[in-house]
Amino acid sequence: MVENLEGISFKDCEVLPSFFQNGSKDFDNLRLLDLTRASPNTVENFIQGQNLSNIRWLCLQECMIKELPNNLVNCCQLQVLNLSWCLSLQELPTSIGQLIKLQEFNLSKCSSLQKLPTSIGELSALENLDLCDCSSLQELPTSIGKLSALQNLHLSWCSKLQELPTSIGKLSALQNLYLNYCSKLQELPTSIGQLIALQNLDLCNCSSLQELPISIGKLSALQNLDLCNCSNLQKLPTSIGKLSALQKLDLCICLSLQELPTSIGNLSALQNLIMYRCSKLQELPTSIGQLSALQILNLWDCSSLQELPTSIGQLSALQNLHLKNCSSLQELPTSIGKLSAL
Repeated sequence: MVENLEGISFKDCEVLPSFFQNGSKDFDNLRLLDLTRASPNTVENFIQGQNLSNIRWLCLQECMIKELPNNLVNCCQLQVLNLSWCLSLQELPTSIGQLIKLQEFNLSKCSSLQKLPTSIGELSALENLDLCDCSSLQELPTSIGKLSALQNLHLSWCSKLQELPTSIGKLSALQNLYLNYCSKLQELPTSIGQLIALQNLDLCNCSSLQELPISIGKLSALQNLDLCNCSNLQKLPTSIGKLSALQKLDLCICLSLQELPTSIGNLSALQNLIMYRCSKLQELPTSIGQLSALQILNLWDCSSLQELPTSIGQLSALQNLHLKNCSSLQELPTSIGKLSAL
């Protein structure tokens, strides 16, 4: 009996089979519906025509729909909604906020999507929001700060995104924030320091980012900070030394970075410090020797680096030291012989 089905797939379906066109069916047991690459008519006709109140997982990936079916709001048990690669989708209905059990929402590659409705903040169970490569998205609504369960926020390749709302700091459960390749992002709001659960902050290739807010030092749970190819970043705030849980700091290809703050030595958990191609870096602070957990120090292609501090010999856990193409470096300090783990 079709009523007992728990999953249905209409992948690449242009026209619904006649059976599903003859009135509404009772799909009380249906939990999974896959409409990947189905035609807009198939999507509209099936979702509008059937009782899908118990569905948990819905995939509309690569569907050429411009809007969502009105009846989607009746999928009140929906937990996972995949709209990735819906290239023609221009906006979400206000009613999207009524999907209060939604946990995962994938909008990646929705290149025509320009904004999110304010009602997005009503998705109180949402844990994962993927907006990767939404290349027309210019801003996030203030209401995004209401997503109290959100753990992962993907904004990678949102090339028109210029700023984050101050309310981002209210995301108390957020663990991972991906902003890599947000090339127009110029600054982070001070409220970023309120993200007490944040473990990973990816700012790789944010080429317009010039500085980090002082409040970044309040991210007590942060383990990984990726600033690779932030080519306009000129300095790090002194407060970065307060990141007591930080294990990896990636500063490679930060072409404008000239120095590190003395407070860098306070990063007691730091294991990897990557500064590949920091071409304007002339010296390392003496405090570098305080990094007792440091295992990898990559200074490859730091062409302006003239010397290493004597304190480098104090790095008792250092296993890998990369100095290739440091063309201005004339000699190594005698203390380098103390690196017993190298």
